[in-house]
Amino acid sequence: MARRSDPARDGAVGPALHGAVTGPGSPAGRMERGPTLLFVSTVPPLIRNFYLPYAAHFRGRGWRVLLAARDARHDATLRAAFDEVVDLPVSRSTLDWRNYTQAFVAIRRLLLAGPDIVHAHSPIAALLVRLAVATVPRARRPAVVYTVHGFHFHHRGLRVTNAIFRTAERLAGRWTDRLIVMNDEDERSARSGHFVAEDRLVRMPGVGIDAEHYARSAIQPGATEAALAVIAAAGRPVFVVVGELHRRKRHEDVVRALSAMRHRDAMLVLLGDGRRRPALEALVRRLKLGDRVRFLGFVEDIRPYVAWANAVVLASLREGLPRAVMEAMALQVPVIVSASRGNVDLVDSTCGFVVPFGSVAGLAGAMDQVLDDPLTAATLGRRGRERIVSGYGLAEMIARHDSLYGELLEERSWGSAILANQ
Repeated sequence: MARRSDPARDGAVGPALHGAVTGPGSPAGRMERGPTLLFVSTVPPLIRNFYLPYAAHFRGRGWRVLLAARDARHDATLRAAFDEVVDLPVSRSTLDWRNYTQAFVAIRRLLLAGPDIVHAHSPIAALLVRLAVATVPRARRPAVVYTVHGFHFHHRGLRVTNAIFRTAERLAGRWTDRLIVMNDEDERSARSGHFVAEDRLVRMPGVGIDAEHYARSAIQPGATEAALAVIAAAGRPVFVVVGELHRRKRHEDVVRALSAMRHRDAMLVLLGDGRRRPALEALVRRLKLGDRVRFLGFVEDIRPYVAWANAVVLASLREGLPRAVMEAMALQVPVIVSASRGNVDLVDSTCGFVVPFGSVAGLAGAMDQVLDDPLTAATLGRRGRERIVSGYGLAEMIARHDSLYGELLEERSWGSAILANQ
C-alpha cells in the first residue's frame, strides 16, 4: 500500500540561487540558512495555475522558493511569486535533443547550486532532474520529489511508447525520494512497476482547491451577467469545457456531441487555447455549429462562465486529477466526464455523469439528460461540492506537503540542523 503523507535564458542560474548557499550545495552551507525549495516544470502554466499558494506558504515560513521552467521569466506573476525564476531550454517533446543537452546541463547547474528539495512537476523535466541528480556527488544531492500529473503511459497508449516511458520511469525512480501519484491507475502502475520503494510512494488527492474561492458566493456581483453577455447566450442552455486545446482533451468529441443533441438550442463554450484551435474551428464550420460554439481562449477567472453553465464537460483521454472538474464541482455545477484515468477518481454516478471514453452518443445523451431533468442535475451539483469540500481542500494539501518536506529534511544529515535554525 502506498504511504500517505500526514497533515535567465538557457538555464543560466540566477544570482539569488547562487547566493543561497555557503560553498554551493555544501552541508555546512545548508546548515547556515533556511531550506531552499526548487520547483521545476517544463511549462510555466502548470505552476502558475496550481502552485502559487504553495510558494506563498513556504516563503511565509522563511524558505527560499525558486522556479525553473521554460520561458518562466516572461511571466510577471511568477516573478512576483518566487524568490528567483530561471528559464530552462526544455520542451515537452521527448524527441527534442536540446532536452538531453542544454536542458540537462542547465538543470545540473541548478542542482549544484544547492537547493535542499527539488520538486518536479512534468514528465520531461522530472526525468531530466532525476538523471542530473545521479551525476551530483552524494553529499551534495538534494531530496527529489516528483508529482505525477498523469504518467505518459496509460492503458490506451501504444505498446511501444508505453514500454519506453515505463522503462524511463523505472530508471529515474532510483533517484526519486518521493513519488506522488494522484489516481488509482497511476498508483497501480507505480507499484507494479516497482518505480520506487513502497515507503517512497505517496498518494495525494490532487493539488488541492480553495473551496471558498470556488463558491458561488465568492463571484463578484455582475460577473456572471457580464460573462453571459460575452457569449451571447441569454435564455439558452450552456455547456462549458475548460482546458488547453490539446488532442488528449478530445474537444472534438464534445463538439460532435453538441451536434448530436436533441436540444438544438444548446451552446458550447470552450475556455482555453492551444494548437488544436484551427482544427476545432474547422470542425465547427463543417457541422454548421457556428452560432452555437464560442472559443474564448484563455480566461483569467473562469468562475462566472462555469457558474452559469448547465454542466461542465471533460472528454479527455487521460488526466492526473482534473482541476477543471474539481472547480466545477466546487461551484455546484454538474459534470460530465469520460471514463478515463483521473476522471473516474473524482466522479461517479452520485455526483455526475461518467460516459464511455470516445462515445459521442454517450456525451450527447448525458448533455440532454442534464437539460431534461434539472432537479437531478442540481442534486448532482450539490453532491459534487460536498465531495470537494470534504476531501480536496487546498489547506490540507499544503499541510501534507509541509509534512512530506519535513520528512525529507529529517532524513538527511544536514536536514535537522536546517529545521532547527528556522
